[in-house]
Amino acid sequence: MAELYLPKSPDPSKVGFEMGRRSMLKGTAGVAGLAAFPAVLAACGDSADSDNAETESGDGGAEMGTASGDVTIASNYSNEVPAAALAATVETIPNEDITPVLNVQDHNTFQENISTYLQNPDDIIPWFAGYRMRFFADQGLLGDISSVWDVIGSEQSDGFKTASTGNDGKQYFVPFNYYAWGIHYRKSVFEENGWSAPANVDELTALAGEMTDAGITPFAFANDGNWPAMGTFDQLNFRINGYQFHVDLMAGKESWEDDRVKEVFATWETLLPIHQENPNGRTWEEAAAALVNGEAGMYTIGNFVGGQFPQDELDDLDFFPFPEINPEHGTDVVEAPIDGWLMAADPKNEAGAKEVLAHFGSGLGQDTYLAGDPSVVATSSKADTSVYNELQKKAQKTVSEAKFVTQFLDRDTSPEFASNVAGPRIADFLADPSSIDSILADMQEQAVVILGE
Repeated sequence: MAELYLPKSPDPSKVGFEMGRRSMLKGTAGVAGLAAFPAVLAACGDSADSDNAETESGDGGAEMGTASGDVTIASNYSNEVPAAALAATVETIPNEDITPVLNVQDHNTFQENISTYLQNPDDIIPWFAGYRMRFFADQGLLGDISSVWDVIGSEQSDGFKTASTGNDGKQYFVPFNYYAWGIHYRKSVFEENGWSAPANVDELTALAGEMTDAGITPFAFANDGNWPAMGTFDQLNFRINGYQFHVDLMAGKESWEDDRVKEVFATWETLLPIHQENPNGRTWEEAAAALVNGEAGMYTIGNFVGGQFPQDELDDLDFFPFPEINPEHGTDVVEAPIDGWLMAADPKNEAGAKEVLAHFGSGLGQDTYLAGDPSVVATSSKADTSVYNELQKKAQKTVSEAKFVTQFLDRDTSPEFASNVAGPRIADFLADPSSIDSILADMQEQAVVILGE
């Protein structure tokens, strides 16, 4: 078996496992939401033992457990913690006749060039559930993996299966993990200053004032790549206008020039002074560093921010849902993106690809990943939740109790609209809030063309 090569691999003692010799990793450069899914996603049902299940692997023509050879796996898990955790996960693929080949690529570069990449993809592709998966399935760029669901279906909830299903009723996605978005903070900083999680936006701004007085920037903030600020937009939009308006806006059924959208940006503008300045040139990791070192008191981001904390300090990280703005909607919406895996429409090793995908959807595969990256939550009902840290328990509880769950702006709408319109225009707003009327007029004009409503 080939030697494992992992650029910038952390010390194994820091991530809780050692690297094996089974996989090959190639560092390559330059490659290149169902609007929502039910809160049942976090409450997976009972499952029978599927460890020994055998099923036909479709056009691959082999039963699970009989494949062999190389299986190429694109990986946008480019930061150290998730990269090492994924490397460990492929080491535990039960069928040792399969040689997984991980092609590691920069996360933002991969995401921005996904359409080009899919013209000549690896066997297995990292991606997102919901609209963004269905969009590519409709174009015939993804392979039908319904047979994989014959193996993993007993340990994945109906909500996860729905989020993995294309418009033709076939499955194209294997859920790997999910996480919640919210306002993250260090518990020790709050405790030292006598602060508590705010219940509404007035309490939030009052808390921000106290942080400023204490010499702490209230919010870390970044928007390099044009996606991080989408999360703040989502929080404000569904807190002000509610779930239905939010998903209808993503679908092109509501106008970006609506007064309700203008209220979102007007509210956002009042909150910008309590955020780090000039976010468009800052990576999310750089903003996370401000939270880690105590320069910033809060950060609106996904739980994956835990990967930026030293492992022995992860228990000091906590979060709360974005507080209430409009009492009519309260805090009944939580954003909880599902990350997972796709198969290329014409993989070089279909049987092997399906076996690897089944592993990614299994308790064994997800337990191994979470041992190295304990900032996200498993989707398999066979995953060992007894080892969850407080952040994982909080995320699981928050999502399971939410009335409505969304994915994320760039997953709940057309990839073309998200990447080419929403992301750049939100960045324009952050650079010059006074131009919001022309920004929204342009967004609506392009939404009509792209979304067809």
